[in-house]
Amino acid sequence: MTEPLKHECGIVMIRLLKPLEYYQNKYGTWQYGLNKLYLLMEKQHNRGQEGAGLAVVKLESPPGSEFVFRERATGSGAISEIFSNVYHNYEKVPSEKLNDPVYASQHLPFAGELFLGHLRYSTTGKSGISYVHPFLRRNNWRTRNLALAGNFNMTNVDQLFNELLEQGQHPRDYADTFVLLESLGHYLDREVQYQFDKFGKDKKIKGDELNDLIEKNLDIHFMLNKASEKWDGGFTIGGLIGCGDGFVYRDPWGIRPAFYYHDDEIVVVASERPVIQTALNLDVSDIKELGAGQAIIVKKDGSVLFSQIQEPKNVSPCSFERIYFSRGSDADIYSERKMLGKLLLPQIQKAINSDIQNTVFSFIPNTAEVAFFGMTESFNEHMNNIKLKKISEKGDSITKEDLERILSMRVRTEKVVIKDIKLRTFIAQDNSRDDLAAHVYDVTYDSIRPYKDNLVVIDDSIVRGTTLKQSIIKILDRIHPKKIVIVSSSPQIRYPDCYGIDMSRMSEFAAFRAAIELLKEREMQYVIDEAYRKSLAQKDKPIGEIVNYVKEIYAPFSDEEISAKMAEMLTPKGTQAEIEIVFQSIENLHKATPNHKGDWYFSGDYPTPGGNRMVNRAFLNYIEGVDKRSY
Repeated sequence: MTEPLKHECGIVMIRLLKPLEYYQNKYGTWQYGLNKLYLLMEKQHNRGQEGAGLAVVKLESPPGSEFVFRERATGSGAISEIFSNVYHNYEKVPSEKLNDPVYASQHLPFAGELFLGHLRYSTTGKSGISYVHPFLRRNNWRTRNLALAGNFNMTNVDQLFNELLEQGQHPRDYADTFVLLESLGHYLDREVQYQFDKFGKDKKIKGDELNDLIEKNLDIHFMLNKASEKWDGGFTIGGLIGCGDGFVYRDPWGIRPAFYYHDDEIVVVASERPVIQTALNLDVSDIKELGAGQAIIVKKDGSVLFSQIQEPKNVSPCSFERIYFSRGSDADIYSERKMLGKLLLPQIQKAINSDIQNTVFSFIPNTAEVAFFGMTESFNEHMNNIKLKKISEKGDSITKEDLERILSMRVRTEKVVIKDIKLRTFIAQDNSRDDLAAHVYDVTYDSIRPYKDNLVVIDDSIVRGTTLKQSIIKILDRIHPKKIVIVSSSPQIRYPDCYGIDMSRMSEFAAFRAAIELLKEREMQYVIDEAYRKSLAQKDKPIGEIVNYVKEIYAPFSDEEISAKMAEMLTPKGTQAEIEIVFQSIENLHKATPNHKGDWYFSGDYPTPGGNRMVNRAFLNYIEGVDKRSY
């Protein structure tokens, strides 16, 4: 993607199911859990580069000693910083003590059995250490301590905030993370109090015996179920309770991903499957996906439970995870991205007028590379069919020269576009950023035949189109292709996201701007006015009654008309080559990613009621000139 989006935080939960001595004896270190946490977080660094944090719970610690530890940091180097701080605690410990798991368990910080890690990308504009997960809710009762981290965005924070007020709470911040922490904390308190009253009736039961009974019978299902009854949004939330219980809970729409593995040594949950494979050297079949509305719960005694917290609702896993956000090393994602490229053959053929011999194929680095492989694979197959047909037509009369000429026909691929990452880092704080931004990308000169070759360049998606206009098209035009075809392996992005991707303003979308321009050019301002009137009329309606009237902005036009207008708007002045933009169809998107039907950013079909309210607000903001997020 030429314009990277802030998106999709990553989480990790680890529970060691054996005493620390076991890992010291088998793996040579009691720090096995910490080391795996570091690896799992680094392997998900793509999911969050604004901050990172970890929390650790000791299962057995005497009164008067800490049992919940946390470390957080901001910035792209946060993972290294937090683990450096953790390991710094052990630098002056004598080696005989450091290598003693019993001593470590009793005396060293972060020497625990239950771990939670988080990588953060802010999609709400709020930054600083106070917004870095995990969040902590402290209490002298082990069972009332809660550490929370998640990959989520809620659409109805106002409703959830007001519920806390009705309970008599006084939230410290108006943000979904704080609201969820206090909501879960409220029901955790209720559950602990219920168990305390239940077993405390017998006055003979007290102290450690009473605590043990409360911990053993703590109903995590109740806490998650009651707290999340009215949650609207996409989420995967991990939590640690001070007594040693841990959980990860996935939203009932299945929007955000969660994968897990467990055996008799360890339980691991992460946002992505291949990171678990790599960290634990597992086959793909060993790792399972948490179901929509399901939680994996690990009790203090090591028992692993799967609980259906909320029933699945309009299950719509995020397709953008497959197109761009998740690691391409996942076996399924790799094949899906290749298929997204392959399915574009007919549209590209039309754009180049079937002139494969005079076309060079390339990609915009680096996330579109796999789709490029699929695209060129489909053209190679197509070319082979053409060769077979020509050979067949010649029959027995074919000559050696004919055969050599036919077999020499090939699909021409080159690495035309180069990304200068160092330049991008340098210009981030320079006043001349806009001018220098045009040179973030460079081209391989003499990679095409000037004024004779078409140039097809694939990207995984086009959002704003700013980089295309300011950099990509300008620099491609320097090598003088006859025609430049920009190909998007995803459909036109038309609508904002509210479930964890930082796309919240209608003006951000090149497709929306193109549709507005077409309406104005064709004297159809009344369509905009009517959509605004309908949207304004439902502004204060209950969340479940709101309709996405922004669809009416696009309705008068075909996808091809909007693509053509986008090409016109994004073509810089002075460009010599003809420019065309080709998009994937939503139908083919679903063919390529059959198990991930969440396509609201393309179709406007939001899986939750809060999505319609959010797009309604974004459209009103656009018409009224209000430049702020819609959530």
